Formats: sequence, structure tokens, C-alpha cells
Amino acid sequence: MLTVHHLNQSRSKRVLWLLEELSMPYERVDHQRDQITRLAPASLKAVHPLGKAPVVVDGYVVLCESSAVMEYIIDQDEQHRFRPTPGTPEYYQYLEWSHFAEGSLGLPVITKLFMQMEDRNGSQPMDNYIAKEIEVDFAYIESTLSQRAYFAGGEFTAADIMMTVILEIADRCGLLQDRNSTQAYLAKVTQRPAYQKAASFG
Repeated sequence: MLTVHHLNQSRSKRVLWLLEELSMPYERVDHQRDQITRLAPASLKAVHPLGKAPVVVDGYVVLCESSAVMEYIIDQDEQHRFRPTPGTPEYYQYLEWSHFAEGSLGLPVITKLFMQMEDRNGSQPMDNYIAKEIEVDFAYIESTLSQRAYFAGGEFTAADIMMTVILEIADRCGLLQDRNSTQAYLAKVTQRPAYQKAASFG
């Protein structure tokens, strides 16, 4: 059985959400952040050298990095649900958005989150760069979601799971103001029962 090492208040919620969507059996091992530093505990380092979550363990397979973990889980599903048929236009949209979540979007959103935690006096060297990246990325997201129901087309996929969790962080940072299509999308997907169950794990 697949084991998921889950860190509270982290992007490992993605993995739990996908497994719940698939109704795939798994064992969850919870790890708690340090209440003062907010860092992951040493117990995760014992599972994977990066000391980050999510980590999945399945026999001899030990995987970190959300998008790689999502692909592995879908490969274990006989019907390969929540991933479009390879070679179709939807499949390549799926790939783009799955990687966009932690690639193009992840850096500016997480940087913005850290910037809001600091006592900042005046403009800093990275401010203009981050502001530009945020504007470009969220304009692209808003345009996409104004034209289709989900990131890879008309059907919900694991790319939506990848994107939703980073969009939640962006929303907490106040980055979704006046992004009506993005806000409506986020409200819709977070009503899914599998999301609700994954979110309940902290």
C-alpha cells in the first residue's frame, strides 16, 4: 500500500486530494511543523534527503516533488483517471499547467508570501521583478479560466489539483483581487468532496 508522508499546512494536501478523488487506498503518516520556526521536522529528513513533503513510499519507490508524485499515482490507477489521453491537446495543456504551478507561478507567489512576513521599509531589489511576474502569471490564469471550466479543458484533472493549492496561497496573499474567473474557479473546485476530506487533515 502507498504511504503518504504529509506535512500540516503544506502542498502535500495535493497528494491526499488526488488519492481521495481516485478512492485509492493509502496510509497517511503525519508530520507537524515546528510551531515557532514553521519548518518541517527532522522526521521528514529521515524519509527523504530533501526533508520536504509530500513524499510517497511504495515498496522500493520513494518520491518527492508534487508533480512527479501525481504522475506516479495516476500510473497506478488502471484507468489513468484525472489525466487526459496522451497526445491530445488537453494532455499538453495538462502538462503545461501541472508544471506551471510549481515553476512559473510558484516562485513569485511563495516569494510574495515571504515578503509579507517581513518588516519592509521601502522598495527592495526584487519587488519590481516579483510584481511583474505576478501580473503576467495571473493575467494568463484569468484569461484561461474565463474561456474554459478547468485548466486542461472541460474536465477536472490533476493539473487542477496542482494549481488549486498554489492559488489558495495566492488568495491568502491578496493576489486574486479583481480576478473574478479565478475566484469563481477556486470556489468551485474547493467544494469537491475529495478536496474537503484532504483539507480536513490539516
